[in-house]
Amino acid sequence: MFENFLFLSSALLTLAGALGVVFTKNLMHACVLLLATLFGVSGLYAVIGADFLAASQLVVYAGGVIILMLFAVMLTGGTADNDNKFGIEKVAAMGSVKTYIYAGLTVLVMSFTILKILANYMRTFEPGKLAPFESTVEEIGTLLVTDHVLAFEISSILLLGALVGAAAIARPRKG
Repeated sequence: MFENFLFLSSALLTLAGALGVVFTKNLMHACVLLLATLFGVSGLYAVIGADFLAASQLVVYAGGVIILMLFAVMLTGGTADNDNKFGIEKVAAMGSVKTYIYAGLTVLVMSFTILKILANYMRTFEPGKLAPFESTVEEIGTLLVTDHVLAFEISSILLLGALVGAAAIARPRKG
């Protein structure tokens, strides 16, 4: 019962947040809606028993990336006018009617392909008993600090370099 509720609420939060990101015009609202989408994805990971992915989704993406995006949006600010330095009005490059038609056809083909694959699978599907839930956090944590410590440390140096680069880019210029 709880798993069904968690799945439905997470799926609804993910879809609503993603649609909100697509259709909002305010960049700050888009960041907050993306945060809601990432929370929903974390809930979906929790439903399928991927507890480490759910936790890292919250910590890395929701906690780090969204905060970085919010700081970038707030630091860069923006102007209220819609004209660039040549006096031409800025228009968001969101595509034309032709690109929307191509995208719609692509979505239609992909949907029919997925439905065909699922239809073949569901004809031969026999429900079975699920394995008991086992946490993977301890095993993954042990592997990160023993066998894969070099990759773990290199990724931390890469993230530190990205943070220093973002601070250097965001720093105001003198003169």
